[in-house]
Amino acid sequence: RDFLPRGSGIVTRRPLVLQLVNSSTEYGEFLHCKGKKFTDFEEIRLEIEAETDRVTGSNKGISPVPINLRVYSPHVLNLTLVDLPGMTKVPVGDQPPDIEFQIRDMLMQFVTKENCLILAVSPANSDLANSDALKVAKEVDPQGQRTIGVITKLDLMDEGTDARDVLENKLLPLRRGYIGVVNRSQKDIDGKKDIQAALAAERKFFLSHPAYRHMADRMGTPYLQKVLNQQLTNHIRDTLPGLRNKLQSQLLSIEKEVEEYKNFRPDDPARKTKALLQMVQQFAVDFEKRIEGSGDQIDTYELSGGARINRIFHERFPFELVKMEFDEKELRREISYAIKNIHGIRHVSRTRQTIGCIALTGLFTPDMAFETIVKKQVKKIKEPCLKCVDMVISELINTVRQCTKKLSQYPHLREEMERIVTTHIREREGRTKDQVMLLIDIELAYMNTNHEDFIGFANAQQRSSQMSKKKAAGNQVGQVIRKGWLTINNIGIMKGGSKEYWFVLTAENLSWYKDDEEKEKKYMLPVDNLKLRDVEKGFMSSKHIFALFNTEQRNVYKDYRQLELACETQEEVDSWKASFLRAGVYPERVGASEAEENGSDNFMHSMDPQLERQVETIRNLVDSYMAIVNKTIRDLMPKTIMHLMINNTKDFIHSELLANLYSCGDQNTLMEESAEQAQRRDEMLRMYHALKEALNIIGDINTSTISTPMPPPVDDSWLQVQNVPSGRRSPTSSPTPQRRAPAVPPARPGSRGPAPGPPPAGGSTLGGAPPVPSRPGASPDPFGPPPQVPSRPNRAPPGVPSRRGPASPTRPTIIRPAEPSLLD
Repeated sequence: RDFLPRGSGIVTRRPLVLQLVNSSTEYGEFLHCKGKKFTDFEEIRLEIEAETDRVTGSNKGISPVPINLRVYSPHVLNLTLVDLPGMTKVPVGDQPPDIEFQIRDMLMQFVTKENCLILAVSPANSDLANSDALKVAKEVDPQGQRTIGVITKLDLMDEGTDARDVLENKLLPLRRGYIGVVNRSQKDIDGKKDIQAALAAERKFFLSHPAYRHMADRMGTPYLQKVLNQQLTNHIRDTLPGLRNKLQSQLLSIEKEVEEYKNFRPDDPARKTKALLQMVQQFAVDFEKRIEGSGDQIDTYELSGGARINRIFHERFPFELVKMEFDEKELRREISYAIKNIHGIRHVSRTRQTIGCIALTGLFTPDMAFETIVKKQVKKIKEPCLKCVDMVISELINTVRQCTKKLSQYPHLREEMERIVTTHIREREGRTKDQVMLLIDIELAYMNTNHEDFIGFANAQQRSSQMSKKKAAGNQVGQVIRKGWLTINNIGIMKGGSKEYWFVLTAENLSWYKDDEEKEKKYMLPVDNLKLRDVEKGFMSSKHIFALFNTEQRNVYKDYRQLELACETQEEVDSWKASFLRAGVYPERVGASEAEENGSDNFMHSMDPQLERQVETIRNLVDSYMAIVNKTIRDLMPKTIMHLMINNTKDFIHSELLANLYSCGDQNTLMEESAEQAQRRDEMLRMYHALKEALNIIGDINTSTISTPMPPPVDDSWLQVQNVPSGRRSPTSSPTPQRRAPAVPPARPGSRGPAPGPPPAGGSTLGGAPPVPSRPGASPDPFGPPPQVPSRPNRAPPGVPSRRGPASPTRPTIIRPAEPSLLD
């Protein structure tokens, strides 16, 4: 068959990826014409020319995008080759000025691959030492393990000369040696000489030539086919051990799962019952592990399950409690109103009565005002307590959903299990909230002023009105409350932009350092008169931000009225807020009007000094008692929620979930598989059988094929010669220019006759593995690897001229067929 385009100048302007597949029928297929079979090989030639012009134009342009062609024939061996453009130095037509470098880069994309054999094809009637094909082959294959020399035009040598020393690998040796071929002449091509006749003429030439007859069995296109096919076999055998290990590893990894599928019967009731029991047990174990914090799947990206509930108990809930008591002015105003309302219409005498150590304007005023204010403060605790229960319920439901993800293969079972457990949690929500409200009512029922932690009336009066809340606590002065990394967010770009510092918060100051070694302090900010406020995230910001500001409208840091601090997550923000509350820095009050605050200030400034002392005394008493109440509530809330909700839910899942599932409906419906699971099971079984078959094939290949050893190294230092004197030629040289060389021309069903004019050097590569090389970055050949059935195609007699113009003796050659017809 003759189907590759021929002509003068540069004809191959796009890489042609040609895969030869041994088949009982003969036809061709293009990747860009999927589903269309070409039985007329003249149409294949026209399609190659048309596809080349479609991308490169008709004026000698080039492109690295390959044309993919697969040829099926009973007369070919299973081989893959790539026909590449010949190297040129002078651009013509639409070719770019750097055409030489573009073609070289295109060539290198193929010949640098380790699984490609390189056919360095050179004409016998030119100086072999000047072969650009051998030069490029040496560059990418310095050890000579992938390079095979091919000598063409043996029938065109001057009389009295021959290439015997080269073909015997004596003159300019290569590790894999040289193979001589004789191709059809232009006259033979024009006369439609049959390829079988051409191969017979080639065989006759080697048998009858006195210099080559002793090596005729190692010359010719059929022998070249055999050598290339053997190299392909060697390559496959070399890769088999690693491939076998990989397949065996995959087989072992899926064997246990496949064992369950081998005798799988979807409608077997015993299987469904067993699967249901296993799923419920697994769900119960997973739920308990997530709550208790153990298990084999620990989340390393965020808090989950029990850790999130623990954060609610010990960070979020205390934060909500403290928020209820932060407004000092409002509390003092309420105390003063309570004292005055208790007096009622009675006249407040300037003459003070003294009960014990306490100055009073009326009888029992401290007791009644204290009880009224404390009850009001205790009632405020209800809201954060109920909010705590809601947050724990939300986390429990989320944990249930996380645990049921493993049940995705049974969607009905997953949905029903989530519904039953969620319904139970909602039922326990009512009882838990009732119990929490009962705790608050118990606190309201009796004011235990004899509690060992209560300061008492005598100590309350001795407290100074100027003492800050931190000093009242006493044990937090100078104590480090928290350390960690924070980003100062509101520094302008001109001043350095946002930066991360190591912050240290104590009961008195907020300091930040360059790093966590705490050697270089950047700033220290007193926490007096500071408050917190939330700041909305910026449009492009992913961090969560809060700010510190001064209640007296002073600058907090340098020229900034507020200090914006940023954290990576909302959990970190909440944790820092809780720490600031411990240091006495409270959130900004929302909803109070400025007029109210001004009115309160005026009221306090106009308060009677005697009333002021009473307010301060009761304020200290309320602080002391509420500290006891808060401590009690913070201790009892986690215990109550754990007992009534979390532990109860765990017991329900272990003991009652299965019974509820059986009573809710048909078991067959519950254990109905999802379509995804059925597909996965089929794919797993197919994969298992494919792996078994692949291992069997590898075993057969090992026993039915023979590997040939790599030839020993030879002295190929002559390839390092860069410039050879023009008068110096090898014994086989003649003035005819050099021709192109393929990197592994396999047997193939086409023949290609040369056009007038000597050809330039060129290149072609043969894939060492069955897949067809595709364009760079593209996926492997979509046709899949062909079967390996060796066979021999027909060959044409020698050809003289080529389609290419003469090449300079020193110009580099892409490794492609030295003679285009060698690909036929």
